[in-house]
Amino acid sequence: MKIGSIKYLVKEAFKGAWANRLMSLASIGILVACMVVIGLAILISENVTMAVGNLEKENVVMVYMKDYNWALYSDKLELPDKPREGADKNGILEDDYVIHSDDEAKELCDKISALDNIDKVEFVSSEEGLESIKDDMDGQEDYFDFLNDEYGNPLSSAAKVTMKEMALFDKTIKQIEKIDGVDTIQSHGDLAEKIDALKQGIYMAGFWIIAILVVISLVIVSNTIRVTMYNRKLEISIMKAVGATDAFVRIPFVIEGMIIGIISAIISIGVLFFCYEVATEKIGVMLNGSVVSFADVALYLLLVFVAIGIFAGAIGSAIMISKYLKREGSEFAAI
Repeated sequence: MKIGSIKYLVKEAFKGAWANRLMSLASIGILVACMVVIGLAILISENVTMAVGNLEKENVVMVYMKDYNWALYSDKLELPDKPREGADKNGILEDDYVIHSDDEAKELCDKISALDNIDKVEFVSSEEGLESIKDDMDGQEDYFDFLNDEYGNPLSSAAKVTMKEMALFDKTIKQIEKIDGVDTIQSHGDLAEKIDALKQGIYMAGFWIIAILVVISLVIVSNTIRVTMYNRKLEISIMKAVGATDAFVRIPFVIEGMIIGIISAIISIGVLFFCYEVATEKIGVMLNGSVVSFADVALYLLLVFVAIGIFAGAIGSAIMISKYLKREGSEFAAI
Protein backbone atom coordinates (compact mmCIF):
# COMPACT_ATOMS: atom_id res chain seq x y z
CA MET A 1 0.00 0.00 0.00
CA LYS A 2 1.32 3.43 -0.95
CA ILE A 3 2.17 6.08 1.63
CA GLY A 4 -0.45 8.38 0.14
CA SER A 5 -3.14 5.73 0.68
CA ILE A 6 -2.04 5.21 4.27
CA LYS A 7 -2.23 8.96 4.96
CA TYR A 8 -5.70 9.07 3.42
CA LEU A 9 -6.96 6.14 5.49
CA VAL A 10 -5.59 7.58 8.76
CA LYS A 11 -7.06 10.98 7.89
CA GLU A 12 -10.44 9.38 7.25
CA ALA A 13 -10.24 7.58 10.58
CA PHE A 14 -9.66 10.84 12.48
CA LYS A 15 -12.38 12.53 10.42
CA GLY A 16 -14.85 9.78 11.33
CA ALA A 17 -13.98 9.99 15.04
CA TRP A 18 -14.38 13.79 15.01
CA ALA A 19 -17.58 13.76 12.96
CA ASN A 20 -19.18 11.49 15.57
CA ARG A 21 -17.36 13.05 18.52
CA LEU A 22 -20.28 12.76 20.93
CA MET A 23 -20.53 9.03 20.33
CA SER A 24 -16.73 8.75 20.39
CA LEU A 25 -16.60 10.60 23.72
CA ALA A 26 -19.29 8.33 25.12
CA SER A 27 -17.32 5.29 24.00
CA ILE A 28 -14.11 6.68 25.45
CA GLY A 29 -15.87 7.37 28.76
CA ILE A 30 -17.22 3.82 29.00
CA LEU A 31 -13.90 2.31 27.89
CA VAL A 32 -12.08 4.38 30.50
CA ALA A 33 -14.47 3.07 33.17
CA CYS A 34 -13.85 -0.51 32.01
CA MET A 35 -10.08 -0.05 31.92
CA VAL A 36 -10.00 1.58 35.37
CA VAL A 37 -11.93 -1.37 36.79
CA ILE A 38 -9.49 -3.74 35.05
CA GLY A 39 -6.57 -1.73 36.44
CA LEU A 40 -8.00 -1.79 39.94
CA ALA A 41 -8.48 -5.56 39.66
CA ILE A 42 -4.84 -5.93 38.61
CA LEU A 43 -3.60 -3.65 41.42
CA ILE A 44 -5.71 -5.46 44.02
CA SER A 45 -4.37 -8.76 42.72
CA GLU A 46 -0.78 -7.48 42.91
CA ASN A 47 -1.26 -6.20 46.46
CA VAL A 48 -2.91 -9.40 47.65
CA THR A 49 -0.18 -11.45 45.95
CA MET A 50 2.45 -9.40 47.77
CA ALA A 51 0.60 -9.85 51.07
CA VAL A 52 0.30 -13.58 50.45
CA GLY A 53 4.00 -13.70 49.59
CA ASN A 54 4.83 -12.03 52.90
CA LEU A 55 2.56 -14.50 54.67
CA GLU A 56 4.31 -17.38 52.93
CA LYS A 57 7.66 -16.12 54.17
CA GLU A 58 6.31 -15.99 57.70
CA ASN A 59 4.83 -19.48 57.43
CA VAL A 60 8.11 -21.19 58.30
CA VAL A 61 8.59 -24.87 59.03
CA MET A 62 10.74 -25.98 61.97
CA VAL A 63 12.67 -29.19 61.31
CA TYR A 64 14.05 -30.77 64.49
CA MET A 65 17.04 -33.09 64.35
CA LYS A 66 18.07 -36.39 65.91
CA ASP A 67 20.91 -35.04 68.01
CA TYR A 68 22.08 -35.84 71.54
CA ASN A 69 19.19 -33.98 73.18
CA TRP A 70 16.78 -35.98 71.03
CA ALA A 71 18.35 -39.24 72.24
CA LEU A 72 18.32 -38.04 75.84
CA TYR A 73 14.81 -36.59 76.09
CA SER A 74 12.79 -38.18 73.30
CA ASP A 75 10.50 -41.10 74.03
CA LYS A 76 11.15 -42.43 70.54
CA LEU A 77 14.48 -43.93 71.54
CA GLU A 78 14.15 -46.90 73.87
CA LEU A 79 17.31 -47.37 75.93
CA PRO A 80 18.07 -50.78 77.47
CA ASP A 81 17.90 -51.17 81.26
CA LYS A 82 21.40 -52.58 81.61
CA PRO A 83 24.51 -50.44 80.98
CA ARG A 84 26.16 -50.63 77.56
CA GLU A 85 29.84 -50.59 76.85
CA GLY A 86 31.00 -47.17 75.66
CA ALA A 87 27.84 -45.39 76.78
CA ASP A 88 28.09 -42.08 78.63
CA LYS A 89 26.69 -41.36 82.09
CA ASN A 90 23.18 -41.10 80.61
CA GLY A 91 23.49 -44.50 78.94
CA ILE A 92 23.65 -43.09 75.41
CA LEU A 93 25.97 -44.21 72.64
CA GLU A 94 27.04 -42.10 69.66
CA ASP A 95 25.27 -44.58 67.39
CA ASP A 96 21.95 -43.80 69.10
CA TYR A 97 21.64 -40.42 67.34
CA VAL A 98 22.61 -39.03 63.93
CA ILE A 99 23.67 -35.43 64.49
CA HIS A 100 26.79 -35.23 66.67
CA SER A 101 27.89 -31.62 66.17
CA ASP A 102 26.82 -28.25 64.83
CA ASP A 103 28.82 -28.96 61.67
CA GLU A 104 26.77 -32.09 61.01
CA ALA A 105 23.59 -30.14 61.77
CA LYS A 106 24.58 -27.51 59.20
CA GLU A 107 25.28 -30.27 56.67
CA LEU A 108 21.71 -31.48 57.20
CA CYS A 109 20.52 -27.91 56.59
CA ASP A 110 22.44 -27.92 53.30
CA LYS A 111 20.65 -31.13 52.25
CA ILE A 112 17.29 -29.51 52.97
CA SER A 113 18.34 -26.37 51.10
CA ALA A 114 19.16 -28.49 48.02
CA LEU A 115 15.50 -29.51 47.61
CA ASP A 116 13.67 -27.84 44.71
CA ASN A 117 10.96 -25.99 46.63
CA ILE A 118 13.17 -24.60 49.40
CA ASP A 119 13.67 -20.85 49.50
CA LYS A 120 15.76 -20.43 52.65
CA VAL A 121 17.13 -22.61 55.46
CA GLU A 122 18.44 -21.17 58.73
CA PHE A 123 20.25 -23.29 61.33
CA VAL A 124 18.93 -22.84 64.88
CA SER A 125 21.02 -24.32 67.67
CA SER A 126 19.39 -25.67 70.82
CA GLU A 127 20.67 -22.64 72.74
CA GLU A 128 19.24 -20.20 70.21
CA GLY A 129 15.94 -22.08 70.25
CA LEU A 130 15.68 -21.79 74.03
CA GLU A 131 16.50 -18.07 73.94
CA SER A 132 13.84 -17.54 71.29
CA ILE A 133 11.24 -19.22 73.49
CA LYS A 134 12.27 -17.09 76.46
CA ASP A 135 11.94 -13.93 74.35
CA ASP A 136 8.42 -14.94 73.34
CA MET A 137 7.41 -15.39 77.00
CA ASP A 138 7.55 -11.59 77.49
CA GLY A 139 8.67 -11.15 81.09
CA GLN A 140 8.09 -14.74 82.22
CA GLU A 141 11.63 -15.94 81.57
CA ASP A 142 11.98 -16.95 85.25
CA TYR A 143 9.93 -20.06 84.53
CA PHE A 144 12.96 -21.43 82.67
CA ASP A 145 15.43 -21.02 85.55
CA PHE A 146 15.25 -24.75 86.28
CA LEU A 147 17.00 -25.39 82.95
CA ASN A 148 20.40 -24.89 84.52
CA ASP A 149 23.59 -26.84 84.17
CA GLU A 150 22.13 -29.69 86.20
CA TYR A 151 19.07 -30.34 84.05
CA GLY A 152 20.36 -28.93 80.77
CA ASN A 153 18.58 -27.69 77.68
CA PRO A 154 16.06 -30.27 76.35
CA LEU A 155 15.68 -28.66 72.91
CA SER A 156 17.19 -30.25 69.83
CA SER A 157 18.94 -28.37 67.08
CA ALA A 158 16.60 -27.32 64.29
CA ALA A 159 16.39 -25.91 60.79
CA LYS A 160 14.11 -22.96 60.11
CA VAL A 161 12.81 -23.64 56.59
CA THR A 162 10.94 -21.32 54.23
CA MET A 163 9.38 -22.72 51.07
CA LYS A 164 8.90 -21.10 47.66
CA GLU A 165 5.49 -22.47 46.68
CA MET A 166 2.83 -23.40 49.21
CA ALA A 167 1.14 -25.55 46.55
CA LEU A 168 4.07 -27.99 46.91
CA PHE A 169 3.97 -27.88 50.71
CA ASP A 170 2.99 -31.51 51.40
CA LYS A 171 5.37 -32.89 48.78
CA THR A 172 8.27 -30.90 50.22
CA ILE A 173 7.47 -32.01 53.78
CA LYS A 174 7.65 -35.66 52.66
CA GLN A 175 11.01 -35.01 51.00
CA ILE A 176 12.38 -33.44 54.19
CA GLU A 177 11.13 -36.34 56.31
CA LYS A 178 13.17 -38.79 54.21
CA ILE A 179 16.47 -37.05 55.03
CA ASP A 180 18.52 -39.00 57.56
CA GLY A 181 18.77 -37.12 60.84
CA VAL A 182 15.35 -35.46 60.71
CA ASP A 183 13.14 -36.15 63.73
CA THR A 184 9.93 -34.10 63.69
CA ILE A 185 8.59 -31.22 61.62
CA GLN A 186 6.42 -28.51 63.07
CA SER A 187 4.32 -26.94 60.31
CA HIS A 188 1.02 -25.26 59.56
CA GLY A 189 -0.29 -27.39 56.70
CA ASP A 190 -3.81 -25.95 56.96
CA LEU A 191 -2.45 -22.42 56.59
CA ALA A 192 -0.48 -23.50 53.52
CA GLU A 193 -3.65 -24.87 51.92
CA LYS A 194 -5.52 -21.64 52.67
CA ILE A 195 -2.72 -19.55 51.18
CA ASP A 196 -2.68 -21.61 47.99
CA ALA A 197 -6.50 -21.52 47.70
CA LEU A 198 -6.46 -17.73 48.18
CA LYS A 199 -3.89 -17.27 45.41
CA GLN A 200 -5.85 -19.46 43.00
CA GLY A 201 -9.08 -17.62 43.83
CA ILE A 202 -7.47 -14.24 43.14
CA TYR A 203 -6.11 -15.37 39.79
CA MET A 204 -9.44 -16.81 38.67
CA ALA A 205 -11.45 -13.76 39.81
CA GLY A 206 -9.03 -11.39 38.07
CA PHE A 207 -9.15 -13.44 34.87
CA TRP A 208 -12.95 -13.42 34.66
CA ILE A 209 -13.24 -9.72 35.54
CA ILE A 210 -10.80 -8.80 32.76
CA ALA A 211 -12.45 -11.18 30.26
CA ILE A 212 -15.95 -9.78 30.91
CA LEU A 213 -14.80 -6.16 30.66
CA VAL A 214 -12.91 -6.84 27.42
CA VAL A 215 -16.10 -8.26 25.91
CA ILE A 216 -17.99 -5.15 27.07
CA SER A 217 -15.30 -2.99 25.45
CA LEU A 218 -15.74 -4.85 22.16
CA VAL A 219 -19.48 -4.20 22.21
CA ILE A 220 -19.00 -0.50 22.99
CA VAL A 221 -16.53 0.10 20.17
CA SER A 222 -18.67 -1.92 17.77
CA ASN A 223 -21.69 0.28 18.48
CA THR A 224 -19.65 3.44 17.94
CA ILE A 225 -18.37 2.18 14.61
CA ARG A 226 -21.90 1.15 13.63
CA VAL A 227 -23.09 4.75 14.04
CA THR A 228 -20.12 6.03 12.03
CA MET A 229 -20.83 3.58 9.23
CA TYR A 230 -24.48 4.57 8.87
CA ASN A 231 -23.52 8.25 8.87
CA ARG A 232 -21.08 7.57 6.04
CA LYS A 233 -23.34 5.15 4.20
CA LEU A 234 -23.45 7.19 0.99
CA GLU A 235 -19.67 7.70 1.01
CA ILE A 236 -19.08 3.97 1.42
CA SER A 237 -21.49 3.25 -1.45
CA ILE A 238 -19.62 5.63 -3.75
CA MET A 239 -16.26 4.08 -2.79
CA LYS A 240 -17.60 0.61 -3.58
CA ALA A 241 -19.09 1.87 -6.86
CA VAL A 242 -15.71 3.14 -8.09
CA GLY A 243 -14.03 -0.18 -7.26
CA ALA A 244 -12.74 0.17 -3.68
CA THR A 245 -12.02 -3.19 -2.06
CA ASP A 246 -13.61 -4.29 1.20
CA ALA A 247 -10.20 -3.99 2.90
CA PHE A 248 -9.81 -0.37 1.73
CA VAL A 249 -13.27 0.48 3.08
CA ARG A 250 -12.66 -1.41 6.33
CA ILE A 251 -9.27 0.04 7.33
CA PRO A 252 -10.40 3.60 8.29
CA PHE A 253 -13.02 2.18 10.66
CA VAL A 254 -10.49 -0.20 12.22
CA ILE A 255 -8.03 2.68 12.73
CA GLU A 256 -10.84 4.80 14.19
CA GLY A 257 -11.61 2.08 16.73
CA MET A 258 -7.91 1.80 17.61
CA ILE A 259 -7.68 5.58 18.08
CA ILE A 260 -10.61 5.47 20.50
CA GLY A 261 -8.93 2.60 22.37
CA ILE A 262 -5.53 4.31 22.63
CA ILE A 263 -7.05 7.62 23.84
CA SER A 264 -9.04 5.65 26.42
CA ALA A 265 -5.87 3.89 27.59
CA ILE A 266 -3.98 7.16 28.12
CA ILE A 267 -6.87 8.72 30.04
CA SER A 268 -7.37 5.53 32.06
CA ILE A 269 -3.79 5.45 33.38
CA GLY A 270 -4.21 9.01 34.71
CA VAL A 271 -7.59 8.32 36.33
CA LEU A 272 -6.29 5.07 37.83
CA PHE A 273 -3.21 6.84 39.25
CA PHE A 274 -5.41 9.40 41.00
CA CYS A 275 -7.81 6.75 42.39
CA TYR A 276 -4.98 4.47 43.55
CA GLU A 277 -3.04 7.26 45.25
CA VAL A 278 -6.13 8.39 47.15
CA ALA A 279 -6.92 4.80 48.18
CA THR A 280 -3.38 3.86 49.25
CA GLU A 281 -3.02 7.06 51.25
CA LYS A 282 -5.66 5.67 53.61
CA ILE A 283 -5.06 1.93 53.27
CA GLY A 284 -1.27 2.23 53.35
CA VAL A 285 -1.42 3.53 56.93
CA MET A 286 -3.32 0.42 58.07
CA LEU A 287 -0.92 -1.89 56.20
CA ASN A 288 2.20 -0.08 57.46
CA GLY A 289 3.02 1.08 53.95
CA SER A 290 3.08 -2.48 52.60
CA VAL A 291 1.41 -1.71 49.26
CA VAL A 292 2.54 -1.99 45.66
CA SER A 293 3.93 1.30 44.33
CA PHE A 294 2.01 2.59 41.32
CA ALA A 295 5.29 3.58 39.67
CA ASP A 296 6.38 -0.08 39.71
CA VAL A 297 3.36 -1.18 37.65
CA ALA A 298 2.54 2.00 35.69
CA LEU A 299 4.31 0.94 32.49
CA TYR A 300 2.84 -2.56 32.71
CA LEU A 301 -0.67 -1.16 33.18
CA LEU A 302 -0.24 1.31 30.31
CA LEU A 303 0.85 -1.51 28.00
CA VAL A 304 -2.13 -3.60 29.13
CA PHE A 305 -4.54 -0.71 28.54
CA VAL A 306 -3.08 0.10 25.12
CA ALA A 307 -3.23 -3.59 24.17
CA ILE A 308 -6.86 -3.84 25.32
CA GLY A 309 -7.72 -0.56 23.54
CA ILE A 310 -6.10 -1.60 20.26
CA PHE A 311 -7.57 -5.11 20.48
CA ALA A 312 -11.07 -3.91 21.33
CA GLY A 313 -10.95 -1.13 18.76
CA ALA A 314 -9.53 -3.23 15.93
CA ILE A 315 -11.60 -6.36 16.52
CA GLY A 316 -14.83 -4.53 17.32
CA SER A 317 -14.51 -2.33 14.24
CA ALA A 318 -13.50 -5.19 11.96
CA ILE A 319 -16.44 -7.33 13.06
CA MET A 320 -18.96 -4.53 12.61
CA ILE A 321 -17.74 -3.29 9.22
CA SER A 322 -17.51 -6.86 7.93
CA LYS A 323 -21.13 -7.51 8.90
CA TYR A 324 -22.17 -4.21 7.34
CA LEU A 325 -20.41 -4.88 4.06
CA LYS A 326 -21.88 -8.35 3.90
CA ARG A 327 -25.48 -7.49 4.80
CA GLU A 328 -25.73 -4.13 3.07
CA GLY A 329 -23.69 -4.93 -0.02
CA SER A 330 -26.77 -5.08 -2.17
CA GLU A 331 -27.53 -1.44 -1.33
CA PHE A 332 -24.29 -0.27 -2.87
CA ALA A 333 -25.40 -1.38 -6.32
CA ALA A 334 -28.81 0.21 -5.88
CA ILE A 335 -27.41 3.70 -5.16
